[in-house]
Amino acid sequence: MSRARIRLAATGVLLSALAATLPASAHAAPRGVPAPAAARHHRQQTAETIRRIPLQGAVNVRDVGGYRTLLGGQVRQGLVYRSDALSKLTDADLTTVSGLGLTKAVDFRIPMELQYDGADRLPAGLTATSRPVSDLGLYGTLVGAIATGDPVKQEQMLGGGRAEAYMRGIYRTFVTSQESRAQFAATLREIADGAQGPLLYHCTSGKDRTGWMSYVLLRALAVPQSAAEQDYLASNTFRAAYDAQVRAALKQSGRMQNPDLLIPLQEVRQDYLDAATAQLAADYGGFYGYLTDGLGLDLRTLAKLQGKLVRS
Repeated sequence: MSRARIRLAATGVLLSALAATLPASAHAAPRGVPAPAAARHHRQQTAETIRRIPLQGAVNVRDVGGYRTLLGGQVRQGLVYRSDALSKLTDADLTTVSGLGLTKAVDFRIPMELQYDGADRLPAGLTATSRPVSDLGLYGTLVGAIATGDPVKQEQMLGGGRAEAYMRGIYRTFVTSQESRAQFAATLREIADGAQGPLLYHCTSGKDRTGWMSYVLLRALAVPQSAAEQDYLASNTFRAAYDAQVRAALKQSGRMQNPDLLIPLQEVRQDYLDAATAQLAADYGGFYGYLTDGLGLDLRTLAKLQGKLVRS
């Protein structure tokens, strides 16, 4: 790869990193002043870029492409997908997924999740690559809390801000855990590989480990921070109906008197993402440091990401 291409990739990442260091007020209109038309158009364009793949057995399947970058390019569609667990795909779903032309599926779930939810159903010839990223025991805690059927214990385990604190802790480990960083880095290197065809990565809900992976990828491609955040937060829209059904079923079955205790665990929230990015800044000085020092990605790999996934 030419030095010019490498410099271009480095410029894109550095621009993205620089944008992240600006205070929020630098990106927002003063209070009482309407946002400029260009800013409103950008928000509308960002929302329209999300290409959801409708399936019966999974609710949070999306193409990561479509976003504009700080350098005026656009992330190519049809190359990288994100999703929730694929263990409940129907035969019709398999036909749809086959049409994506996937050559690799990466599963961030831990063994306990596989045990309870089952292995992925994938098109013939495609086997999931297990690349577990720790959830700090969240799945086991959640299963245990529901299994007690005791509203007092459930409140003690999940109420009073404890669920939210648990989630922030998980997000910090995306940055602090060497094992987690290695799994995310390996996936980014595969995505950058010119010989690698369309790739999908997922966890159980497709929102936390998958959400962080997508956020990092988009930022590495110099997608504006605000757009990467909107992509992350969009899981709440796509998962809302299904998650509400889960809570209703738990209440109807008598296993939880107050299933709303689960909402902080079911949702993605800006402060969860902020916990990870604050940890990133503390440990590596910023996003670029996280990519290079935390994930061990060199400029050649970043250039390959740009060259493969961004079109001018």
